Amino acid sequence: MSCARLIYKKMTEDQKFMNRAIELAKLGLGTTYPNPIVGCVIVHQGKIIGEGWHQRAGEGHAEVRAIADVKNKQLLPEATAYVTLEPCAHHGKTPPCADLLIKHQLKRVVVAATDSNPEVAGSGLHRMIESGIEVVTGVMEQEAREMNRRFFTFMEKKRPYVVLKWAQTQDGFVARENYDSKWISNIHSRTLVHKWRTEEQAIMVGRNTALYDNPVLNARLWKGQDPIRVVIDRNLVLPNTLHLFQGTQPTRCYNFTKNGVVGNTTFIALKKEHFLEQLMSDLYQQKIHSVFIEGGAGLLNQIMQADLWDEARIFTATATFGSGILAPKIKGQLAEEKYILNDRLSIWYNKK
Repeated sequence: MSCARLIYKKMTEDQKFMNRAIELAKLGLGTTYPNPIVGCVIVHQGKIIGEGWHQRAGEGHAEVRAIADVKNKQLLPEATAYVTLEPCAHHGKTPPCADLLIKHQLKRVVVAATDSNPEVAGSGLHRMIESGIEVVTGVMEQEAREMNRRFFTFMEKKRPYVVLKWAQTQDGFVARENYDSKWISNIHSRTLVHKWRTEEQAIMVGRNTALYDNPVLNARLWKGQDPIRVVIDRNLVLPNTLHLFQGTQPTRCYNFTKNGVVGNTTFIALKKEHFLEQLMSDLYQQKIHSVFIEGGAGLLNQIMQADLWDEARIFTATATFGSGILAPKIKGQLAEEKYILNDRLSIWYNKK
């Protein structure tokens, strides 16, 4: 009975500190691309003595920051490090974090999820085990993978994580017959969308949305990094006077015929067959881990029909149009519903 109590206490403590590491990791969302978000907590005798998270690509990883945060380094050989993702074992822009933990002779390392990157894929764990560190894996693994779903989708499906977003009226329309869609959702919902834009690496729209809405596709309502803009213009009919082509953000324009760079816009020609699959493959080659698709209805439907989506965020407002362009019909798993004032926000996941 006493042994059972000890095991239960130990597991609860591991989960508690790993949960803190996950909280820290989320602070890096949107600023670490193409790296995953990672948090690290260092604990000595039940107390946190150091913590950190990966803040920006090319800068110190979570383990580096957490160890630097420890004031008394002599405690490290008797300490446990909680890391949300397997410490790297390869040289990139920074040295291997597994080697750093070995250097400081950590007694124990608890890892939530194994890294799917072929350059790591268990090698960090093996290196620490061979050095004599006690390594525990799988603590809050599901939560850690969910948090890093962009990274794992990129590594395992060889394409970006795809988030769909649209706002629809109470009677199921995304725009009027003349493509006018301003404004269906309220200002608080629109501000939240701008926050989401800072969390994804790229943002995509189709030809009609680009032409009729003339969007800027930046995050002007929220402090953060603007995403790379992606537009589909198969037959190159969009005028170069649109905001998309003004050079304020990098833009990738996918079409049937033109390759090249004009200012801050890159044109990429793709074949007609499997056009969207090729587009996603190209984004993968560019190391773009996530893309936020804001419309229009035609593109959203095509993405869903091609089964190239992972998550959908749908605002349903109280306004009605009576007629217009119908909203897409979502088929997936409803994960969450909440209200942003009078707008109902539904979060869906692709069950496949």
